[in-house]
Amino acid sequence: MTRPPTAAQRRLVDAADPVTGRLKGTEAQLAALVKRGLAFRHPRPPRDHFLTPAGHRLRETPEDSGPASAAEAPAPAASGVFAARAGGEEGAEEGPARLREVRGAWQGLLELRRMTRPDGATDLPCAWERTHLVQAAALALEAAGHRPARAEGGGYRIRATPQPEAVAVHETDPEALRACAATLEKAGWQAGEHTEPRTGTRYVLASPRRA
Repeated sequence: MTRPPTAAQRRLVDAADPVTGRLKGTEAQLAALVKRGLAFRHPRPPRDHFLTPAGHRLRETPEDSGPASAAEAPAPAASGVFAARAGGEEGAEEGPARLREVRGAWQGLLELRRMTRPDGATDLPCAWERTHLVQAAALALEAAGHRPARAEGGGYRIRATPQPEAVAVHETDPEALRACAATLEKAGWQAGEHTEPRTGTRYVLASPRRA
């Protein structure tokens, strides 16, 4: 992409579905995003348009950030945008509205898997999940009913690791930790328990399966 997107194109990118990246716009607008490498048209009906990884990175980069790389860009603000809970968030809302939001996001992620796989299967993680490991693992756990940790403790905590395509899941309750591993495996992740050498604490190391 040699030129920055226009204001109208940026609005389309920002308005894309936060999980699936599905876009809405005129054929001309969507074609322009495809030409810039920010979107692709799915080959199967209904032939909707979705953000490419470059499009996702653009949306997560503040408009006034200049030429800074996507890796340097801060995470998008949670206000008005769905964010799965990795554990430890303050002031997290609960209740039926949050449950509906989480279930809707999970169904949207399954649809993204279906739309981006040649065979239409939903059993394996998609490219978006591999570039948003903590968010993807958190969504799988929260959608399955696991409780994210609060500031006072209790519940799961998901953190990034130095290992490529892997996150660490912490849970003080051993049974709950095993349940988290089982949920991730069911969601298409490889998950195994490990022990932290210095503290002896058990945790789950999870990574998206490729086959």
